[in-house]
Order: sequence, then C-alpha cells, then structure tokens
Amino acid sequence: MTGVAGVAAVSRHDEQVLDAVYYDTADLRLIRNGITLRQRTGGEDAGWHLKLPVGGDARDEIRLPPPKPTAGRPAVVPRSLAALVRAYTRGAPLVPVVHMRTNRGVLRLLDEAGRTLAEIATDHVSADPLDGSAPTTWDEIEFELAAGDRELLEAADARLRAAGARPAPTATKLERALAARLRAVRQAAGDPAGAGAGSARLTPGTPAGDVVLAYVRWQARAITRYDPLVRRDEPDAVHQMRVATRRARSALQAYGEIIERARTQSLCDELKWLAAVLGHARDAEVLLDRLTGELTRIPPDLVTGPVSARIDGHFGAELGQARRAAVRTLDGRRYLSLLDGLDGLIAHPPLTPLAVRRAGKALGKPMRRAARRLERALAAVPQAPDKDTAIHEARKAAKRARYAAEVAAPALGGAAKRQASRAKGLQGLLGDHHDSVVTRTVLLGLVSQARDAGEDTFTYGLLYERQACQAADIERALPAVPGQGKS
Repeated sequence: MTGVAGVAAVSRHDEQVLDAVYYDTADLRLIRNGITLRQRTGGEDAGWHLKLPVGGDARDEIRLPPPKPTAGRPAVVPRSLAALVRAYTRGAPLVPVVHMRTNRGVLRLLDEAGRTLAEIATDHVSADPLDGSAPTTWDEIEFELAAGDRELLEAADARLRAAGARPAPTATKLERALAARLRAVRQAAGDPAGAGAGSARLTPGTPAGDVVLAYVRWQARAITRYDPLVRRDEPDAVHQMRVATRRARSALQAYGEIIERARTQSLCDELKWLAAVLGHARDAEVLLDRLTGELTRIPPDLVTGPVSARIDGHFGAELGQARRAAVRTLDGRRYLSLLDGLDGLIAHPPLTPLAVRRAGKALGKPMRRAARRLERALAAVPQAPDKDTAIHEARKAAKRARYAAEVAAPALGGAAKRQASRAKGLQGLLGDHHDSVVTRTVLLGLVSQARDAGEDTFTYGLLYERQACQAADIERALPAVPGQGKS
C-alpha cells in the first residue's frame, strides 16, 4: 500500500485474538433487521456492543464495558441494551446464537507526518453456531478510513482487488456464520429478501393494495427504527416516531376502500393513542424552542425579571416527565401489541376487491377526497365562531391530505406530489397558528407563577402580544391561500 494515494508508510501491529458471543432471539429477529448484539473479549474494545441501523448502510454502535466475572454464571444481556431492541424482540428472550473467534492482524496506513490515514484489518474467522450446525471458517479484509479521504478508499480498493480480494458475500460476519439458518428463518417468516432489501418498484400499474401496504410497511419500520432513538433521547427522535404513527393511521383511514376500514379501526385507535403519548414530549420541545427563540428577538432592555430561567425551569420539568412517560409506554405491553398488530396487518391485510385494481385508477379518488376536505375546512374558517378551533381542524385536514398524497405518489406522480407539497405548506402555516394559541395559554400560567413570586411580568405580556400578532397575521393570510374555498 505504500505510495497509494498519499500513503508514505505502513505500520504493522501485533495480532489480536477477539472472542465474541452473539445474541439474538430464537428466530433471529435482530439480524433480520440489521442489528447485531455481542459480548466480546480481547482487543481494544472488549465489552458489550450493540449495532443499530441508522439509514442506508450506516450503523450506530453502542458500547458497554465488560461485566464483572461471576464464576459459574452465564453472561446476561444488560438491561439497557435489551431495552433498546425491545421493539424487535417483543419480549422474546435473547440467547447466544454464535460463538466467534477472530485472529486479527492490523495494518495502519500513515502519511508523511505519521498520521493514520486508514486501518486494514486482516481477519481469520472461526464461527461456531450454537444450534448444533457445523462450524465454518473464512478470511476477510476490512478497510476503514481514519484521516484519509475517498480517493484513498478507491485506490486501496483497486489495489486489493488486483491482488485477488473480492467483495464479501454478506454485510456482516454474523450473517455469514448463520447463512443457512437465516435463510430458513426468513423463508418461514415470508421475508426471503430480508429487512434491508429494497421493495419492488411501484408504478401506476401496481395493484392499489400493494402501494398502500408499502407505505404502511415503511411507517411501521420507521416506528421500530426510532424506538431506540427515543429511549436514548436523541434529537428529533420523538417527532419522527410520532410522524410515522400519524402517517400509518392516515393511510389506513384515507384508503379504507382498499384495506377494509372496519378491520383496521382498532389499530387506528391504538396509533392515535401512541401519537398522543409521544405528543406530550414533542409539544413541550416545540413550545420551549418557540419561547426561547422569541425571547432572543426581544431587545435586552425589555426583558425584565428571570424570564429565561422560569421558561427553562417550567419546560425542563415538563420535558423530563413527558420523556419518562414515553419510555414507560415503549416498555408496556400495549405498545408491543400495537407493533404486533402492524406486523399482522402487513402479513395478512384485509384487502377489499378494489385492492387488485391498478393503483393509477384506484387511488386518485380517495386522494382527491382528502384534498376536498381540506378545502372545505379552510373555507369554514372566516365564518367560524371559534377561529382557533376551526384553524386547528383545517390543520388536521392538511395533514390527512398530505399523507394521502404521499401514499399515492408512486402511482399518481405529479398530481400527488403537488397535493402533498401544497398540503405540507398549509400544515406548517396552520401549525404555527396552533402553536401560538398553545403558547399564549402557557404564558398565562407563567405570568401567574411570576406574579406570585413577586417578579416583574412585563416581558410575559410582550411575549403574549407577539404570539397574538403572529396568529392574527396567519388568519389574514388564509383567504389568500391559492385554491382556498374551491372544491
């Protein structure tokens, strides 16, 4: 590798012996969803490793230090890691599935300054499946960039291929070790391609039922994918998981003529429940960001009293409580039953006779119906005795119109994309109005607390008036929305 794309020297390091036991359910639910869980001894990173998919080929790795040895007692998966995969295991026990031993040689590619550009691991792997299957051995090379760039990666790839290396048949060592068992389990589950495989291309000629189910399947996978991120309190995770529940519910409601509405009503009710639980944490996040941002736009000499500290204290407590409640929900039986219900729907959908029609013909009517409901909701706002409520109803109609169009987009193309784009814009505008209404209610509570503490309340009044003005501006803008009032 010396001389390849800036490599000045190669540093060889002592061989490492890595010993690992991989854990999964009996039906391999983790690896089928691109997840690996292992306990490793030896090397620089001994301990528990959990790798979760985060999109594309990327995975996020969570590590815990090795447990204290306990003579005569088998290792137990740490509770914190077991919780992160509960959306996949659904209560099934995590058991050892493979014992793997790797003899690893490490080469570091260095530049002229001695920086590590990349690391090459040459592994001799011995895998012993714990179900009685025959052990297997193989050799593999892993190339990982450090300070190097893509040019080095491509040059090294070409050099390795020229020397006889070829792409591995599987993405991970575990998949290779369990290849036969994994193939049998996937076939039994009706998923021979695996969770990571791409779906068949959807066109106007695809059966309508297939198009709607593909969208619901996409949302169901998003719910389980964001589950561990919510548990780890990752940014935007609650919001994205909540959006996925709403999208799944809207699809089932809008296309009840394709997937029998009466048979999915209880599942829709459960999706609504989950969205509401997640909503407590999400709404607190939105309001905190809104008030914090508004406060920075007020001239400093108009900020009187400990306004920022009171806002942070109020929402800090509320967010903590809402997030703990969300995690308790994700640990509950009701939530796991909801996930089972989604899986059951996807595996055995209650399709109507209309589901076999071409999507280009069957999906247009339900999509346009959602758009007409949005127009009627917008047209009702100017005459409504309670405009705040009417605008909130229009906001919900905008979401339904948007998600209905997203479902149909693979079949209806431009018309669906235009509806989704317009509805998304309206959803944002009407959402800002709703947030201003809720923010003013919160401000009244903060004013009461500040007054009782003997604090100056001028700034709270200023914030309240700014929110009221923003809401009024949105209300005045609504009649100018293109297409408003048309059917």
